[in-house]
Amino acid sequence: MLRDRAVELRRAGKSRREIKEILGPMSNSTLDDALRGVPPPDWTRRPNAKDETRAAARRLRARGLDYEEIAGRLGVAKSSVSVWVRDMPVPPRLSYEECRQRSAEGSQRYWAAERRVRAEQRASERAAAAAGIGELSDREILIAGALAYWCEGSKNKPHRRDDRVVFINSDPGLIAFFLKFLGTAGVARSDLILRLYIHESADVATAQRFWLELAGVEPGQFRRPVLKRHNPKTVRKNVGETYHGCLRIDVRNSGKLYRKIEGWRAAAIKPSRLAGNQPGRYR
Repeated sequence: MLRDRAVELRRAGKSRREIKEILGPMSNSTLDDALRGVPPPDWTRRPNAKDETRAAARRLRARGLDYEEIAGRLGVAKSSVSVWVRDMPVPPRLSYEECRQRSAEGSQRYWAAERRVRAEQRASERAAAAAGIGELSDREILIAGALAYWCEGSKNKPHRRDDRVVFINSDPGLIAFFLKFLGTAGVARSDLILRLYIHESADVATAQRFWLELAGVEPGQFRRPVLKRHNPKTVRKNVGETYHGCLRIDVRNSGKLYRKIEGWRAAAIKPSRLAGNQPGRYR
């Protein structure tokens, strides 16, 4: 009979095309009827990319995960998960504590991946912005330095006039820029007096060496550090190798420089420079 012969050839490892060549022309439906219930040989099976995902879905279902959790972990549609595991028993309902724990674990997995993506995006945006600025001219350094000083430096008060340039900050990058600004403004490094402000529980000697190297000055230009008393009840975040305290920079005989900074800052934020086409309106 046709079926017996087709089954025999199939079990011998023949493909459907080879069976047709041996038994003669026939329709696909006729061959389907003849081979019904007979699995194809392994070599004719095409690898299915979803076989591994399906197996993973079944393992997760056996652990009690619902369709949404499985779909979220594997990155597939919930409808696909439903097809893959529909023959498996429905897991028992979880307790409130189990639901909370599973939700927390899912959130941790999400943010473990999301933080990396966001960090890469932020780094890319910063790099693009930096590339758009390029090298600063001396004029631009003076403008930016004057504005930075007006944000972070010591300023005169209405009740007290004291034209002195005093700048303090903990950011090494901003300190380095301010030193460049001073050099552009004609201030020699030998005219600087430096002082470290730091918690007494920190490594004071290491911090002072760090600022000494960054500032490029003589050790004698450093005054005695000012130590902040440690409060054991306070949970400090500024700890570790990256904590160097704050550096204060005093410029000797800096009255004239202070007044220049006042002028540069005033010119930079002059309303007429910032106004739009309509009087009194800003962009």
